[in-house]
Amino acid sequence: MLFRNVISILLIFGTPSLVLGCGFPPDLWCSSPEISEKCGVEKQCSLWHSKQALTDVPLVRYELYYESLCPGCKQLILTQLYPAWLKVQSIVNVTLVPYGNAQENKYGGKWNFTCQHGPAECVGNLVETCILSILPFDKAFPFIHCLETYNPSTDGKYCASLYNLLSYWPSIEECSTGPNGNSLEHDMAVKTNALNPPHQYVPWVVLNGVHNEEIQSQAESDSLALICNAYQGVKPAGCTKTGFIRSPVKKIL
Repeated sequence: MLFRNVISILLIFGTPSLVLGCGFPPDLWCSSPEISEKCGVEKQCSLWHSKQALTDVPLVRYELYYESLCPGCKQLILTQLYPAWLKVQSIVNVTLVPYGNAQENKYGGKWNFTCQHGPAECVGNLVETCILSILPFDKAFPFIHCLETYNPSTDGKYCASLYNLLSYWPSIEECSTGPNGNSLEHDMAVKTNALNPPHQYVPWVVLNGVHNEEIQSQAESDSLALICNAYQGVKPAGCTKTGFIRSPVKKIL
């Protein structure tokens, strides 16, 4: 595999004349800096190692547990997570869980939800949950960013029109008012209630499976730096300037 990858790179960038007399077989050309220098393929091997780093390193896992009308949640999404995701989405896997401090109980075959900021928040949670279910994330997150900018419970159709997603709106609306959305929101409740440690407020950030106050504080002040520092591979260009320093968001207990 190494041999084929190196050969592919050399065919793209041209085979240096020195390679032919360097005394090492192709599968060793990128095995050490000394050999790659002797064979005249430093640039090509550097490119190959960079490609391997991007391929082999796992994405950063950033989970946000929130509720749709929570002011602090809105602030984190609008000023931290979404701008960071736009810059470095190639290295981070974002999971949004719209439930937060809600409560649920089952009556008959249906889950009933009680939300901290009232019935409108329950509607917003359901709409955003259905968006995440129906759309790929690269379309769902901008849609949810728009809803959090305006009103998740009333501005769904408007935000769909802004992102050329009106054809999806009937399915999203049907989901959010029907049994499918009810079941999906229950899944969000299960995921939230399974947090260890249990969440004490929202927004609640889990990074690579871990929540602590240091992670939470940096997520609130500079999510871009948090993601970039957690990534173990070659940093993308979006990591070169963080500069998203904000005052801590207000936690909703």
